[in-house]
Amino acid sequence: MHGGGSPALAAVSALSAVSALTALTALCAVPAVAAPVVPPPVRPEDRAGDHLTVVVQHAGSGQDGTYELFCHPADGTRPDAAEACRALDEHTRWGRDLFAPVPPGTLCTMLYGGPATARVTGTWAGRSVDAAYDRSNGCEIGRWDRMVPLLPKPGPAT
Repeated sequence: MHGGGSPALAAVSALSAVSALTALTALCAVPAVAAPVVPPPVRPEDRAGDHLTVVVQHAGSGQDGTYELFCHPADGTRPDAAEACRALDEHTRWGRDLFAPVPPGTLCTMLYGGPATARVTGTWAGRSVDAAYDRSNGCEIGRWDRMVPLLPKPGPAT
């Protein structure tokens, strides 16, 4: 015999080592199993429903910035998100592009509404949106005003 030990003692030692390793492995797995499952944060592109990003410049009264709007349910960084969603819902008509530009050749008053500009991108009613707004004439002013409160009502420069 090598090492002067009995075969029975060697078998018990080996069995004890295997049992200890199994117990240690099980204990290491317990924190992973016992830890609560936390879902990853919801990103804007992961949310279902209508989502618009609005970038406003030169609107005055501290209204410039980039805003997110989610509808159904209403949420986001746009002030009065619920009101903006309600107004958009009210103006949405089947077969009509709510965000369409003024048609070419439209006669518009030569009324200047100020330097405010906005860009709206995202998804509305299942359709992709990429619309630019300004207040360069009467038609564009009317188009902008129909989008309030999604777009801010321009105020005095700050």
